[in-house]
Amino acid sequence: MLLTGPNGAGKSTLLRTLAGLRRPDGGRILWDDEDMTEDRTAHGRRIGWLGHQDALKPGLTLLENLRLSANGAKPEAALRAFDLDSLADLPARMLSAGQKRRSALARVLLADAPLWLLDEPSVGLDQVSVGQLGVAMAAHRAQGGIVIATTHVPLPLAGAIPFSLAGSPADSPAETGEYVA
Repeated sequence: MLLTGPNGAGKSTLLRTLAGLRRPDGGRILWDDEDMTEDRTAHGRRIGWLGHQDALKPGLTLLENLRLSANGAKPEAALRAFDLDSLADLPARMLSAGQKRRSALARVLLADAPLWLLDEPSVGLDQVSVGQLGVAMAAHRAQGGIVIATTHVPLPLAGAIPFSLAGSPADSPAETGEYVA
């Protein structure tokens, strides 16, 4: 799903709510017919989160940063997916904005979570990196994964359901107060 809408429409708030980072103001969010707010820890394991902050510790190398969230997985494939191999031993503070964003996306891969919540994932990325993002999202979906991304620009997410927060309320799940995954 691609969430669109003007700045301030609530796209990031909706993603944070779906991630369990904030409680819904009303209604419920269900996962397999269970209210996700009942066990937020279990729900957190289902989420691959990319927010506005890239959440890298500046004094650690890129590889050390990725190992922190690898859950025992080897980060080499995630490094390759976003062409970060040559930067693995570089301190995160030395990375460019685009390299930091690709690093944060690599961390999403390592989460091995069925639901990816991506808030403006293409910010700071060049065309090649956006293409790598598209490959990663397609592979995740091909394995049965779900991607919900906010965006102001086109993303390479074939067959995505567009959802505009600026659209008619009658056209959206917000009308019922329930979001079902």
